[in-house]
Amino acid sequence: MIRTEALDRLPVRTAVPALRRALDDRGVAVLCAPPGTGKTTLVPLVLAGLTGEGPVRRVVVAEPRRIAARAAARRMAWLLGEQPGERVGFTVRGERVVGRDTVVEVVTTGVLLQRLQRDQELAGVDAVIIDECHERHLDADTVAAFLLDVREAIRPDLRLVAASATTDAEGWARLLGDAPVVEAQGVSYPVEVLWAPPARPVKPPHGMRVDPALLTHVAATVRRALGEREGDVLCFLPGVGEIGRVAGQLAGVDAEVLQVHGRAPAAVQDAVLAGSSGGRRVVLATSVAESSLTVPGVRVVVDSGLAREPRTDHARGLSALTTVRASQAAGRQRAGRAGREAPGAVYRCWDQAEDGRLARFPSPEIKVADLAAFALQAACWGDPDASSLALLDPPPAGAMGAAREVLEAIGAVDGGGRVTERGVRMSRLGLHPRLARALLDGAREAGARRAAEVVALLSEEPPREYGDDLAAALRTARRGQDGYAARWKQEVRRLSGQVEGAGSGGARSDDATVGLVAALAFPERVARARGDGAFLMASGTGAELRETSRLRSAPWLAVAVADRPSHSASARVRLAAVVDESTALLAAGHLRVRGEEVRWVDGDVAARAVDRLGAVELAVRPLKQPDPELVRGALVEGLRREGLGLLRWNRDTEQLRLRLAFLHRVLGAPWPDVSDGALLAETGAWLEPELSRARRRSDLGRIDAGQALRRLLPWATGEAVRLDELAPERIEVPSGSRIRVEYGGEQPVLAVKLQELFGLAETPRVAGVPVLVHLLSPAGRPAAVTADLASFWRDGYKAVRAELRGRYPKHPWPEDPATVPATRFTSARLKRS
Repeated sequence: MIRTEALDRLPVRTAVPALRRALDDRGVAVLCAPPGTGKTTLVPLVLAGLTGEGPVRRVVVAEPRRIAARAAARRMAWLLGEQPGERVGFTVRGERVVGRDTVVEVVTTGVLLQRLQRDQELAGVDAVIIDECHERHLDADTVAAFLLDVREAIRPDLRLVAASATTDAEGWARLLGDAPVVEAQGVSYPVEVLWAPPARPVKPPHGMRVDPALLTHVAATVRRALGEREGDVLCFLPGVGEIGRVAGQLAGVDAEVLQVHGRAPAAVQDAVLAGSSGGRRVVLATSVAESSLTVPGVRVVVDSGLAREPRTDHARGLSALTTVRASQAAGRQRAGRAGREAPGAVYRCWDQAEDGRLARFPSPEIKVADLAAFALQAACWGDPDASSLALLDPPPAGAMGAAREVLEAIGAVDGGGRVTERGVRMSRLGLHPRLARALLDGAREAGARRAAEVVALLSEEPPREYGDDLAAALRTARRGQDGYAARWKQEVRRLSGQVEGAGSGGARSDDATVGLVAALAFPERVARARGDGAFLMASGTGAELRETSRLRSAPWLAVAVADRPSHSASARVRLAAVVDESTALLAAGHLRVRGEEVRWVDGDVAARAVDRLGAVELAVRPLKQPDPELVRGALVEGLRREGLGLLRWNRDTEQLRLRLAFLHRVLGAPWPDVSDGALLAETGAWLEPELSRARRRSDLGRIDAGQALRRLLPWATGEAVRLDELAPERIEVPSGSRIRVEYGGEQPVLAVKLQELFGLAETPRVAGVPVLVHLLSPAGRPAAVTADLASFWRDGYKAVRAELRGRYPKHPWPEDPATVPATRFTSARLKRS
């Protein structure tokens, strides 16, 4: 029996007429409805005609998570007075509960992607609802793009609703062709905000690490909330590990402690969503409870302020979830959970001053995630570069390039980015392309069942208590009775069925199979030992094991899971398997390169014949007669790294370079640029033929830099002969001395004893630029600096004369320096001469 009273209480009912009109007129709509209003449960039933309004239509609802898909289907079935699998069913990876009478099917976005690739028309489906589209999951963005293609090309009658829990719907409306936006008002009670930062600063999150001090504070805040408020407490934490640790610290509280996350057993999920049976509850949840699920009985929210988002380090070939500060939008969603049924409160475990500095919205997954799976989906769709897909944010070019390299390496696409038959098969396995490659090739080498066992371990990372040895984790999962082991066994059955008969498995041991499959999935992460628990991966990134790891003595590893702490140049291995060199070569053969390497290493040219697997050197021997061009390139690299000081310089040569630099700055062409960058870019113009004859560092030291620099003078124009005229090395002063001009600063500098300039009224010029005259005492110490001698004689000389004549009485100090001859000598010497 339909629970009409419960349906009528759902606030979204008031928006249903406008939604119907929008779909009748345009076929597309954006539905904005806060969590708890019934957008996920009432709207699909209404559009399917199951509430007695309108004809019966088949509706598919796409949810971002398996837990949300199951919960939505159960809730809708309950509203109809039925069990899941009757008129409402669900399909998630590895589980399908539908019947012949099912007209509303709730699926994950990943399942819908698979279905669209097999049947672009979605035959028999009248409407698709993409739920929680504001979360910007990559699968949801991709599904929307594909569905818009389908509507435009072959199914203009297909109705499409983008359902969002926020009012930031303008982008989705534009994407759907200026679709009408229908808003439903939620029944929201006031929520009091209490700022509850830790008493002492905590370390910011990095990678998967969260400061234990923050988790202790969150647990204390939950205890505080239980003492100060009524009702159930919903506590948001970033991941399963943090939920487990906080649960451990809440032992003994006068409440039932429940854990909600994607890995939680179905019975626990059902218990949380069913509501309290009498006593108080503390529900520890990931962000899955922000908008995808409604937890009844909650009056208090404790928010850790953290979330998990995917991040990819393309340079190192590492991708993983990372802990980040939750956005302001997520904070609003979380707080709103306390006001669904009555006035409530939210305890925010950070300072109010920090709140304004948080990101407004979570990062769209397409901007930060590994795009290999997306790129394969796009290639299967016939748009390898995704340029024609209607996406809110285009995929970053660098991430797409890295994704295509991965797909080409595993044979999923050809050199032009077009999907291969193998790639199509990979796309239908419901796995990341790397894992699909590992399953297909691993089944051929080691047998379907054992390959599936390892791939299932890699597709959902085992709990930390399983350890970092992948082979040991496999044995633990086989005999395990926990929730992870149950899900693992179910996934093994699913994957085995997709590759049955692919191979017999041969005589490989379990440990050898684990290593092979892991290496097939992550070939650039095969790593050779460097000693003391350190390894070098084929990608070029270092990797280190924990001090207590039993894998430290392995000669080779296949690294399955790793992250890189911010303070470290090496990755930290979290899950790996032992392999031997032959397995590494089998899995990563496309990375093997044999050839001559001539490089600048440790201060000199190193010429070697190298056999390498990516960055890992397998065999090396010295080259007796390396290619001269490669040698020249290595020498130029040495000059770039260590500087032009590797050549032979003297004072005159350095002065010549400064003179040329001065002329280039003042007069420009044809006087050459002799900066380091310019000289290194034009080695052929000034260092030949000596550079091509050189073979090692010592040969560079015999190249006369001065002779080489003179090749850059503008001989062709005839200007070269004017070098000494325009930028003389020395200037003759009135005393007859020839004084060196220093060209290192903005102005040329002439450092000369004051008496040697008597009678010189105007400042000397070089290439039209007045020199900066450093006037020296008879002892050669600075007395004055001027760029205007006439002004100095008129205004400054008197003071300098007064200061120096007593110190140097034997030298001439005339009142009028223009009336006496310039001299280098004392007054007595002048009289004798």
